[in-house]
Amino acid sequence: MGYQTRPDAGPLLNRILRGDCLAELKRIPTGSVDLVFADPPYNLQLAGELTRPDQSRVDAVNEHWDKFGSFADYDAFTRAWLTDCRRVLKPDGALWVIGSYHNIFRVGAILQDLGYWILNDVIWRKTNPMPNFRGRRFTNAHETLIWAAHGERSKYTFHYEAMKVFNDDLQMRSDWTLPLCTGPERLKDGEGTKVHPTQKPEALLHRVLLSSSNPGDVVLDPFFGTGTTGAAAKQLGRNFIGIERDPAYIAAAKKRLAQVSPSSPEDLEVTRSKREEPRVPFGAIVERGLLEPGTKLYDPARRHAAKVRADGSLSCRDATGSIHQIAARVQNLPACNGWTYWHFDAQGVLKPIDLLRQQVRAEMH
Repeated sequence: MGYQTRPDAGPLLNRILRGDCLAELKRIPTGSVDLVFADPPYNLQLAGELTRPDQSRVDAVNEHWDKFGSFADYDAFTRAWLTDCRRVLKPDGALWVIGSYHNIFRVGAILQDLGYWILNDVIWRKTNPMPNFRGRRFTNAHETLIWAAHGERSKYTFHYEAMKVFNDDLQMRSDWTLPLCTGPERLKDGEGTKVHPTQKPEALLHRVLLSSSNPGDVVLDPFFGTGTTGAAAKQLGRNFIGIERDPAYIAAAKKRLAQVSPSSPEDLEVTRSKREEPRVPFGAIVERGLLEPGTKLYDPARRHAAKVRADGSLSCRDATGSIHQIAARVQNLPACNGWTYWHFDAQGVLKPIDLLRQQVRAEMH
């Protein structure tokens, strides 16, 4: 794919492992995965067929993989796969799991019992939910995603600024409004029947992966189904490992993945926060000759001036200090960001010294 990969998981990258997830997870090396996205069985506990008012059958989830003998059985299964997912995650890795009211609260409790650190619960609000045909409950119009770090001290990935830009310069909220998977995206067999009853929209996985992983990262989906996670990962330049036991789902996923074209590396760059950028001391601006000793710096209104010294400090009247200390002193403030306060004169036009910092950062990449 053209991106840096992780050698410890190398032989498994961008492959679908056929088999039971509890067995196949054992094949994945400890600490080799950056992110897990899991769409486990919901244990819907459906009894009998669900029909519409006209008595036509609703295409619900009746597959054997969603059936468990008891809550205890489901909890044991959940604890087992979550335990191994935490083993294969890197210490700074994270996990997303999606579910409905049938299972997500049980999953959340087990996550905390195992030492995961819950970061957010995200509500996927469906624009086109299935109606409640029996009229005995509210229409179930959402599903819940839990985003959890490997542990409380994990330095997990989160592209806050990118998601803010994604959301028209507003903070991305924890309620996401997206339609169900329909139309051409919905995989169907030769008879027009859905290949998988709970296929998730690629838009949902796009948002998950964009917000909490980086190009080249390894994304594990232990319930791969028809490959939505793999398709989003491939397009966004991430590596994936999928686990699936149903041969029909695997065949559909492979066909789907073959049709996905990965984006170019330059198109995958995301907006990053200032905290993620390399630290550049003001002294580096001076030693590179971008500002010479003796150069005067000004505030935006030219009310205050300070001289640059050879060691990267500033002098102003009877005081010397860093760009931040002197900026705070002349304003009689406890603190101030000198990078945005001080400006240099470029042929009569004042420009912030932060432009010079950005120039040095660009040279460091």
